Amino acid sequence: MKLNLPATIKVVLSALLFLCLLDMPYGYYQFVRFIALIGFGILAYKANEQNQKTEMIIYGGLALLFQPFFKIALGREMWNIVDVIVGIGLIGSLIINRTKSQR
Repeated sequence: MKLNLPATIKVVLSALLFLCLLDMPYGYYQFVRFIALIGFGILAYKANEQNQKTEMIIYGGLALLFQPFFKIALGREMWNIVDVIVGIGLIGSLIINRTKSQR
């Protein structure tokens, strides 16, 4: 079975984002921001390779939002909302892509 890198990244990122809803040590959130930067960067690159400009812009924007170097202070409650929306979006994109590939 061939490894589907974008799908794997989406599953891992969504799991990490949903775990952010728990009361985790601050280091975990820093780790998630770093992994999200790398993951969304790879997803943006892959989308660009496939000439999917909208997805490239979305993933690039998410990489900037989650990057750990110049933190965006949204507050815990707002970050929880962002984490849930992005996590659901990642899972939703997996479902949409699977449905398209089965046609």
